[in-house]
Amino acid sequence: MKQIFLFFLLITIANSTFGQKPTPSEEVAVKAAIDQLFEGMRTADSSKVRAVIYPSAILKTAFVDKNGDSKLHSESMEDFIKSVGSPRKGVYDEKIWNYDIKIDGRLATAWTEYSFYLDKQLVHCGVNAFELFKSDKGWKIIGITDTRRTNNCKAEPKYVINEMIDNWHKAAANADENLFFGSMAEDCIYIGTDKSERWLRDELKAWSAEFFERDKAWDFEPIERDVYLSDDGKLAWFNETLDTWMGVCRSSGVVALVGGEWKLKQYHLSVTVPNDVVKGFIELVKKYEEK
Repeated sequence: MKQIFLFFLLITIANSTFGQKPTPSEEVAVKAAIDQLFEGMRTADSSKVRAVIYPSAILKTAFVDKNGDSKLHSESMEDFIKSVGSPRKGVYDEKIWNYDIKIDGRLATAWTEYSFYLDKQLVHCGVNAFELFKSDKGWKIIGITDTRRTNNCKAEPKYVINEMIDNWHKAAANADENLFFGSMAEDCIYIGTDKSERWLRDELKAWSAEFFERDKAWDFEPIERDVYLSDDGKLAWFNETLDTWMGVCRSSGVVALVGGEWKLKQYHLSVTVPNDVVKGFIELVKKYEEK
């Protein structure tokens, strides 16, 4: 009788242990190992990647080829690590949307949805299935299997907004009137460098008609940009520096979701003036306005 009781007690303990939700600290540690992998990819730091990879780790991709056949492709983890640190054009940025982490003892799995970007361009998306082992030196990735597709991909709002603004500037450079004004909300306000330049979208369209009849309206090349998103994800604002025929300019703007698309609601362009020559600039403007 005692043996039967002991048997059921052991089964109960084993089942309760296996079914326990992982402690927050262990989940954080597993996630940190995965995040370090992607940080290494973003910064082209192969040492960061190698530090969270177990020596015998495997790397596989499950996909459907152009003939509709199911394929499982294997890649050398060592080759992957080396490629991370190799000279390349562009930034590898894999955006992880969520983590489903399960842990039992020294074994962990993590299911993550992702979108992969080369610089700001979406390349593909899918799911990563991670396996991890808790070694004496912490959690190490022992296997990654991913899927890859180019349809139904999630896109981070900041990437979409950056792409929209970049394309808006390109539309001016290419005199693409439809794309340029189509990227602006009907009530968008455009503030130019002249103190008299404050237009609603259609007023700007009328004023700039002669410019868009040319091969190029104006050519502003973005140098850098910061984008900030509201908590509800429906509004964003940004500041940027631009390379223009006027030299380096600065601008700021507001974009909002309009009918499911990001549209400009306000754009403010300004010329930069070095502090050391501001007095001379003021005198120059004063003389001009006195004419």
